[in-house]
Amino acid sequence: MQSPRDPAPPSTQKPSTEDPATKEPSRSGFPLAERVNTLTMDDPWTWLAAGWRDLVAAWPLSLGLGALFTLLGLCVTVGLWLAELPYLITSATAGFLLVSPGLALGYYEISRRIEAGETPTLGMTLTAWRANPFHILTIGVALMFLLMIWLRFAALIFAIFFPYVNMSWGSMLNQTLSPDGLVFLAVGSVVGAVFAAIAFIGAAFSIPMMLDRKVDAVEAVLTSIVAVLRNWKVMLLWAGLIVVFTEAGLMTGLIGVAVTLPLIGHATWHAYRATVRAPGGA
Repeated sequence: MQSPRDPAPPSTQKPSTEDPATKEPSRSGFPLAERVNTLTMDDPWTWLAAGWRDLVAAWPLSLGLGALFTLLGLCVTVGLWLAELPYLITSATAGFLLVSPGLALGYYEISRRIEAGETPTLGMTLTAWRANPFHILTIGVALMFLLMIWLRFAALIFAIFFPYVNMSWGSMLNQTLSPDGLVFLAVGSVVGAVFAAIAFIGAAFSIPMMLDRKVDAVEAVLTSIVAVLRNWKVMLLWAGLIVVFTEAGLMTGLIGVAVTLPLIGHATWHAYRATVRAPGGA
């Protein structure tokens, strides 16, 4: 017979799914798995809703940063065109997904400040990297390096499929509409997806984590990898939503990036908070 002082059986304890601190931690043989919560397929939509609330709460700052990234993207596009490197425009546009986790650092900071009951400012967002400078910059450099490798691979794939074709915009367009061009697009898409997967798995939660805590890049990346692998179905949905929103922004001539990048950036902060348990969390 149970004594009144005995604790309730574990099966009767029902943690709320609304509070990240009370989500059930993952149990597996993965290292650092105790730091990761078990997610559901409804969670990505919750993150998007929370991200939208943050965007509305700090819309002048969020959209202002988004407009700045749009302007930078347009400058890069025009620069590549004037430098007679049009074949890099599509590759650089696709490569935006590789570096977007680093570009969204300011949005993580805005959401972090709102969560803490503070009013975010432009100075806070532009200096957010100072919270953990060496390790945040390390991940940023790694993402840029990954982008550079992708650009070289993209040019190499085109050269392999069309070795005697000039890499002008017109030539590329004509060739990609041919039967061989469709195969080229398929191979390029697969290779690009591999690069995007590497960037997503390693940076999905590592940069928000380094902003939130004094952890090194290795620990943050390992935690991100475990979180993605432990919740791979949910993360697959989340990655798909990121691609859809990002591509929608890019297909509007980069104008839509001013909205989609802030939305995904804010939502990613809430994804991190819901997935990675707070230090000392049970």
